[in-house]
Amino acid sequence: MRTARISSTLAAFALATTAAPAGAIINGSPDNGAHPEVGALISPTQFSDGTWLECSGTLISPTVFLTAAHCYDGQNRVQVTFDEHYLGGGGGGLSGTFHSDPAFNPNAGNVEDDVAVVVLDKAVRNLTPAALPRLNSLTKLPKNALITEVTQSGGPKTLTYTDSRNVATGTLNALTSSALKVSQNASAGNGGTCYGDSGGPNFIGTTNVIAGTTITGDTWCGSTNVDFRLDTTAARGFLGQFVTLP
Repeated sequence: MRTARISSTLAAFALATTAAPAGAIINGSPDNGAHPEVGALISPTQFSDGTWLECSGTLISPTVFLTAAHCYDGQNRVQVTFDEHYLGGGGGGLSGTFHSDPAFNPNAGNVEDDVAVVVLDKAVRNLTPAALPRLNSLTKLPKNALITEVTQSGGPKTLTYTDSRNVATGTLNALTSSALKVSQNASAGNGGTCYGDSGGPNFIGTTNVIAGTTITGDTWCGSTNVDFRLDTTAARGFLGQFVTLP
């Protein structure tokens, strides 16, 4: 089952574990090697469109891969790939164990505590991990701050899956106690996420600091990308069990 991002009426994404129609990053472009630390969860079975990747995510330490809790598909043992164009046919990935935040409620339909990690069996030595934000540091972000969204599953401009890494930029609309709301309105020059993009990183501007991970958005992926904030006490309480926090 391909995991959808949650719909607010979805990733950069419907309840959290509902299979979704094909989707992709919107108004973006191929990443072309700019974010090699962004990868994806490999499905144990091929999807009907011939693709394999379930959710996006990011390396945040040599042995820890950050993603969304609602990407859990019942398998504790999973595989991750960092191939920019995944052609592995369901294999060839890095093995690890999936850990969801125990506070996550998959029936709530919101961003609260929707965070997970994969602890890899072996350290990744050839990639530089992305950075996490400091405690409450996102409160200083101005409205319209640039947010760079990266995903591993969708195509750059169409509602199809490509198993390739793509990137788009949006602007910050609002912050809540647990979420960032990022404009992906193409008429304003913004791009964003869509179905299948859950768990992917939303970097602050052109830095490697992840403000939040893609969780949800509007049904047709034309307005808002909603992300789980990583600078909160709750997010850090979970992530601090697996990585050293800034």
